[in-house]
Amino acid sequence: MKVLSLCDGMSCGRLALERCGIPVEEYYASEIKDIAIKVTLDNYPDTIEIGDVRYVSYKDGKLHTEKGVFNVGKIDLVMFGSPC
Repeated sequence: MKVLSLCDGMSCGRLALERCGIPVEEYYASEIKDIAIKVTLDNYPDTIEIGDVRYVSYKDGKLHTEKGVFNVGKIDLVMFGSPC
């Protein structure tokens, strides 16, 4: 499953997927708080951090972010941890 998590925090959404036995193929996380990013990367080093949610858009299978453009294809799940 390809996941896009907006306002990711410390990736509690990924933890929930893991506990439900749902495999994650790619996990894109939008977060700006350094401590939350550190916790995420300590627990899930394969997380792809994409920066500020205000600069994220998706079109034609491409995820445009402040960290670059990612050719992700189809995203299976979008999560949003609001309010952040």
